[in-house]
Amino acid sequence: MFKMLNPRRFYHAVGKRKFWEFIILAVFIIFFYGPLLNMVMLAFADKYEVPHVIPQQWGFDWWRYIFRQRSLVTSMIQSFIIAIITTIVSMIFCIPAAYSIARFKYKGRKLFMLSFLLTNAFPKLGIYTSVAVLFYRYGLMGTYPGVVIIHMINSMMFMVWLPASAFRSVHRQQEEAARDVGAGPVRTFFKVTLPMAMPGISVATLYTFLGSMEEAQGTMLVGMGRIQTMPVAMYGIILDSSAVQIGAVFAILLILPSVVMIFLMRKYIGPEAIAGGFKMK
Repeated sequence: MFKMLNPRRFYHAVGKRKFWEFIILAVFIIFFYGPLLNMVMLAFADKYEVPHVIPQQWGFDWWRYIFRQRSLVTSMIQSFIIAIITTIVSMIFCIPAAYSIARFKYKGRKLFMLSFLLTNAFPKLGIYTSVAVLFYRYGLMGTYPGVVIIHMINSMMFMVWLPASAFRSVHRQQEEAARDVGAGPVRTFFKVTLPMAMPGISVATLYTFLGSMEEAQGTMLVGMGRIQTMPVAMYGIILDSSAVQIGAVFAILLILPSVVMIFLMRKYIGPEAIAGGFKMK
């Protein structure tokens, strides 16, 4: 077995094609999983100094330090609250818009749909600055409504395009069959259309929630330092502290909601639901 560690022996044993496939896979694993592995090691390293590759001492000291800091715990709670509010408000405004795009034909429908791409077509810092000027006039700077709105700006594309594609996939005959047996328009929507479009809506909801959890620039600009979310607090920790372990712990705490939500919604997440949302009909 150890003879296979010789690159030349391995090359002749598996063949040219398999050899290069293995090399490409190894490079991908190193560049993709290497930073994640290093982050995990840093998070659980009580003592980790150069030139050591592996921490000299493992433990939970930095985890205890973070959870003892009241401001950091508050930033975690605020991140979840803002993300949940952003997701709910985005659904209230964007799902009816997505349904109208999918079901009704009217002038300017495609232009209306394309308008939701504008927030992702330009540098976000420029958009945030322009929005901040308006927010300053209306007293929304440094407020929770202002932060929620800036988070919604990033999510509108996903919350309109993906549900619109999901609603288009629901055949009109199914809705008509429900109406033929006495169901009204509202009951048909909630009993037939909405459940069948739920996979696409779930993916859009996931993107919106995770995007809000990870938004830092807009929160820093509009929040004016008064509203501290996890990404904003993490920036401050990394800049002000010489202990990189704190940043690693906070990064894991920021990743965990993403992992949990992806696991819970794994049956709805697939290439068809995602790719289908970006087709214009």
